[in-house]
Amino acid sequence: MNAWILAARPKTLPAAVVPVWVGAMPLLIDDDPFSGSWFLFWCTLASCLCIQIATNLFNDAIDHRKGADTAKRIGPRRVTASGMLSPGMVLLGALGFCLAATLIAIPMLLDRGWPLLVIGVVSLYFSYGYTGGPIPLAYRGMGELFVILFFGFVAVSGSYFVQSGEWGGLEVLTLGLQCGLYSSVLIAINNLRDIAEDETTGKKTLAVRFGKTFARAEIVTFCFLPVLLWMVILPDNLLSLAVGIIPAFVGAIISFAVCRTEPGPRYNRYLALGALQLILFALVATLHSALP
Repeated sequence: MNAWILAARPKTLPAAVVPVWVGAMPLLIDDDPFSGSWFLFWCTLASCLCIQIATNLFNDAIDHRKGADTAKRIGPRRVTASGMLSPGMVLLGALGFCLAATLIAIPMLLDRGWPLLVIGVVSLYFSYGYTGGPIPLAYRGMGELFVILFFGFVAVSGSYFVQSGEWGGLEVLTLGLQCGLYSSVLIAINNLRDIAEDETTGKKTLAVRFGKTFARAEIVTFCFLPVLLWMVILPDNLLSLAVGIIPAFVGAIISFAVCRTEPGPRYNRYLALGALQLILFALVATLHSALP
């Protein structure tokens, strides 16, 4: 059981929880009994968590097959490379979570129709295609773009659509972009931490392609651009603006740390801070929705 928990990578799961929370909460806490559905919220959340875990399992098995997890690894142990679980077992587990995500999504499909079917099919494919398939995104330097798109725009707007039947306006899109940027902090820290290993295994992340200075600038940008977006969309709402800059304090710690520290095991702590920053953003977005 401990091996499966390790393979699921619990520290990455806020990236699946937060966009669902951010997209759904405006309609669940608006005091309108006819808007929003807690049942559909829990279905959305559970389905997205299953897809995230499936992605992590595919990643674990495929990285091992491609030789991307080596003795140089300084991140958390990977269960396939370490021999804790066989590649076939891990792939089977990934498929099981894909099946669970599909079954849990049935109430959403019945309620909202074909748009959810399209989102679901594409998301299930990329849970594998992130590291597998003919164009593995993680090996082509497209990981950050994938995260911004799917853990940002698609997940937030899709969760809003599940609750309302509408896609939302500029504010929902902005929340999606902010969520995607904060989620990308996690993958950018991960890629900078693993830059030495990835350089030897053919994994062309943006950190490998453009170097450490670029990777550090990327992390700083991902930490602070969402705060600038708060300032743009809420110039006359000082209370919401004050609340919105709370994650910037954690972002400052992360930015200072990665700029002063060479990639190494300490970066695992920065990943935890990145997850904290993402969770704080979810709380900030909820407070903004609740404020007059």
